[in-house]
Amino acid sequence: MGLIRDFAVQGAQMVFVLLLAPLVLGLTRKLKARMLDRVGPPILQPYRDLLKLVRKDVVLAENASWLFRSAPYVIFAVTWVAAALVPTFATGLQFSWTADLIAITALLASARFFLALAGMDIGTAFGGIGASREMLFASLAEPAMIMMVFVVALVAGSTQLSWVANFMLTHASLRVSLGMALVALIIVALAENARIPVDNPATHLELTMVHEAMVLEYSGRHLAVIELAAALKLLLYVSLIACIFVPWGLAPRSSGFMPLVIGAGTYVAKISVGAFLMVFFETSIAKMRVFRVPEFLGAALMLGFLGTLLLFVSRSF
Repeated sequence: MGLIRDFAVQGAQMVFVLLLAPLVLGLTRKLKARMLDRVGPPILQPYRDLLKLVRKDVVLAENASWLFRSAPYVIFAVTWVAAALVPTFATGLQFSWTADLIAITALLASARFFLALAGMDIGTAFGGIGASREMLFASLAEPAMIMMVFVVALVAGSTQLSWVANFMLTHASLRVSLGMALVALIIVALAENARIPVDNPATHLELTMVHEAMVLEYSGRHLAVIELAAALKLLLYVSLIACIFVPWGLAPRSSGFMPLVIGAGTYVAKISVGAFLMVFFETSIAKMRVFRVPEFLGAALMLGFLGTLLLFVSRSF
């Protein structure tokens, strides 16, 4: 019975993040509209948009290859697995041994790789521009992410997320290196999710868009799958920040029903606060020019490197 319960809780987390991802996207749009003195779309609008796209026919270019057709499903599957591995409302789940920071970074990199290939597959100018910009930003975002992983691993002694969450909850104290890692992870999260100041997901300006340029040729259920994967990616990064730096409220292994419910409620509250802070930051700053983005990501890389260097100099930092 214990094994069945563990599998049930793990499956519940996978379904939970899948259903919550569009809600987080709708919440960010609603909060942003309210901060700009607009009514904004309903919070449940992303669900309606996905259903509308699923019902539409798929329009494919004549020179679209099998890669273009299969890339949306690969991207969605990889992103969903990565998002489901992050502890949300409980630690020590059945597949928690696979919830490794390096593994999650590799999964996200593979999803980005397939998205860039799909953007270049048709041969359009916008797809090529978006893919080249995505790879340029990834060349700085991925090393910054790895530097953040090094800082967390040196502090907690592991890259396994359940272990890291338990360590941060019981042993961690205020450290300069962890603060640098937090800022670096926030910068990477903004860049990876094409948020302001790196990109504006609400516009379709051909000269500046990155993510939207790669998915211009998609339609119907293919576009719905990609949009759902993008929402999962946003939820993943917010969950990652909450799991590592705000691990309070996570139910321990083999907990009863009520601790799991309390953990789920705490997780939703942390995600809501994270969405509010992200929207507040976006409305307080302007979008930067494309050629300034490498400098922005370079700051994240240097923060991660300095945090790692401080820990090598003294463990007290």
